[in-house]
Amino acid sequence: MKKECSGNYVKIGEKRYPCSVSLAMDLVGGKWKTVILYHLKDGEKRYSELRKELFSITEMTLSLQLKQLEKDGLITRKVFGDKPPIRVEYSLTDFGRTFIPVLDAITHWGNTIVDKKGEFVDKF
Repeated sequence: MKKECSGNYVKIGEKRYPCSVSLAMDLVGGKWKTVILYHLKDGEKRYSELRKELFSITEMTLSLQLKQLEKDGLITRKVFGDKPPIRVEYSLTDFGRTFIPVLDAITHWGNTIVDKKGEFVDKF
């Protein structure tokens, strides 16, 4: 029997999932979570740096996704200073770094698709 099918459900805290894939997709699914994790995989970034790199994401969406990733333990938020202007940096946690091999596989797959069906361009 497959490991993900060894029980009827997966339970983490108070949340239940039909399978481990559903759990994983809850943590990193959606349009932006994996992209944010990709941009943090090489080191910490400030909110403004992420905003520049992810230029098509709205500020509200970026803020919400960062909060969710932090709540789920994939990233950490470090605040420097105690009065404005403060500096905030985001980075992957040890748990978040366990996702890097998946990010690398997704990157490789995406590059393969571009090589076969598209092209890399300098402007959006």
